[in-house]
Amino acid sequence: MTAAGIDFGTTNSVAAQWNGEYVEVLEIGGQGLDANWGRRGFELLYPSVVGTSSLRPGTLFGWEAKLRSEQAVEACKRMLREEPSVTLSGERFAATTAAAGVFHAIAGAALEEAATEIREAVVTVPANATGAARFRTREAARAAGIAVRTLLNEPTAAAIAYAHEMEADGEFLVFDWGGGTMDATLLLHDDGFFDEKASRGVNRLGGLEIDARLRRMVLDRVPRRGRWSDSENRMFTLEIERAKILLSQQESVRVRTPDDVTVEIGQDEFSEAIQDLISRALDPVEECLAQARIDPQDLTAVLMIGGSSQIPAVRAAVSEALDCELVDSALCDPMTAVAEGAAISAAAMDGELKSIIRVVNTHALGTITKSREGRRSFSALIDRNQRLPQQRVKSYEPTKDNVSQLTVEVWEGDPDRGVDHPDNVKLTDLVLAYPRRVRAEDGVFDLEYTYSKEGLLTVRATLQKTGDVLLDGEVKVFGDGNVLPEVRKELDRLLTLAPVARPASAPTHPQQAGPRGDSAPEPTPLRPAPPSAGAVTAAQPLIIDGSNLAWNGRPPRSAGGRPSFAALQAAVRFLRARHSKSDIHVVVDATLRHDVSAEERPLVEKAIADGTVVQPPAGTEGRGDALVISIAEEVRGVIVSNDNFAPFQKANPWLRTSGRVMGATHSQGVWVFNRRVPNPAPPAQRR
Repeated sequence: MTAAGIDFGTTNSVAAQWNGEYVEVLEIGGQGLDANWGRRGFELLYPSVVGTSSLRPGTLFGWEAKLRSEQAVEACKRMLREEPSVTLSGERFAATTAAAGVFHAIAGAALEEAATEIREAVVTVPANATGAARFRTREAARAAGIAVRTLLNEPTAAAIAYAHEMEADGEFLVFDWGGGTMDATLLLHDDGFFDEKASRGVNRLGGLEIDARLRRMVLDRVPRRGRWSDSENRMFTLEIERAKILLSQQESVRVRTPDDVTVEIGQDEFSEAIQDLISRALDPVEECLAQARIDPQDLTAVLMIGGSSQIPAVRAAVSEALDCELVDSALCDPMTAVAEGAAISAAAMDGELKSIIRVVNTHALGTITKSREGRRSFSALIDRNQRLPQQRVKSYEPTKDNVSQLTVEVWEGDPDRGVDHPDNVKLTDLVLAYPRRVRAEDGVFDLEYTYSKEGLLTVRATLQKTGDVLLDGEVKVFGDGNVLPEVRKELDRLLTLAPVARPASAPTHPQQAGPRGDSAPEPTPLRPAPPSAGAVTAAQPLIIDGSNLAWNGRPPRSAGGRPSFAALQAAVRFLRARHSKSDIHVVVDATLRHDVSAEERPLVEKAIADGTVVQPPAGTEGRGDALVISIAEEVRGVIVSNDNFAPFQKANPWLRTSGRVMGATHSQGVWVFNRRVPNPAPPAQRR
């Protein structure tokens, strides 16, 4: 079986495998990329996104979900800390189920696109992940059919990848700043032994917070002028994320809002705006070095991993703070090193490599005690930064006589801070039952915590006086006593989601008054047409090339012509009258709202906002034509257009199949539609 590793990330996930000689990063899901996002290395990333779209059947994952969803759930990994519910297509799911969907999609893509079956894997988690998040990560993978061999801290995985490639020993500091969290980990590597000496981090500090800062910069300059639809908000969110990425390579970017206002942001001012976030990210680095009592000059290498770590201002700040040169990203890929290290770790577990990995816990584990006055305190059994596995025992006595049972609260966090501090999290309540009612001095028990190197906890309580076991088992319930959802059953439901369907009677196009208040002309009643070979079936979907029809019969642009949105509306009504049972999709180029008259532009924008007209995301290769073809292929529909789609015929030979395209003719206020076969594309010219 393949030794596989999965970096389950907040923004993107990566899968890798050991092929017997070296580690390979799997190229999966890249066909969902478009021209706007087609950057080097992105084909190796699998966005951790689940979504749905009215234009595409089924549940979407990866790049398809990120770039083409109307509804999407992102950063489900970050949600595993608290397990909130998420909503898709009007249905509620646990965050663990959304995460399980991502794992399931990764495994499916690996099998279909890389011919690799992932039935078990080493899965990575943030170094400062809570016990609840670790548990839910494992459960999510299990629900997707992937057995988790071990949970490996992300910084440790990156250090393993670097040390394996460079064959280097020494003290490594890993600065891991990704989409959701920031971790700093200090590791010692000595002849194949990896020992985590210290690890500190900050939850909820990552690329999402940086995106929010950039978004605020843009909107502060051009406040929102109109109400944005969900799809417009989503497109703007993607535009912000893409601008942030570009600002790491160029001096400035231009960001366009859904109100069609463009704002230019420079790299220098962006760097200045996130200085406070960078300062917060440096705090764990200082804490790690202080805990391990290591001077920065004694470090062998400083590894920068995660997308946020590659922002120039971040790299400059870390280099200045440590007064050292950082490892080049070519020697430790910030986006794939974690998955590579996980796969190498899996190979080591199989005995294919000589390597031993020792890890430490980043949070103390303990329980809550209550004084006779009722004051609550955090009592630690396993302190922070202990090598795993660990086993610790403490004795406790009830605070009153005549008790039959006690509630043992299992907590994770920092015992030096108050119980109510945000860093302290209750994992679960466990019930300790006595055989009979006892006095306080007879009820003294030994509480034993065993914490595995996978970050999983078992709790055992033994009555001191008799040796009776009062409590024993793995902690399987996390978070204020709520029972873990039936993830497998929920996952089956998630995988079969369909977008919320529009009512059959709803018009595909808004029936608005004309620009001067006059209603658009009603279509002439149509006589039923006799069926013919290749005719549209009763409920066969129709995909309208809206820009093509809007320009039908109009003077060319060079002669001052403009497309007519009113004409397109009339065409849609004629089609509805003849094909009342067909679902109708109307696609327009992103430029249509700029090409129509000033009076019609609000009508186009409202139709886009209502979702009755769709346009491709900015920068999409092939623009509206490509989207028309994609929808028609997905729903097995008929295209309505006079275009030949010449650039697309080679990749889509079905375009020249009888019955897949209808032409449109506008004459004296009447629209006529007849089946047609587009002319063949001309042969390519030799240069």
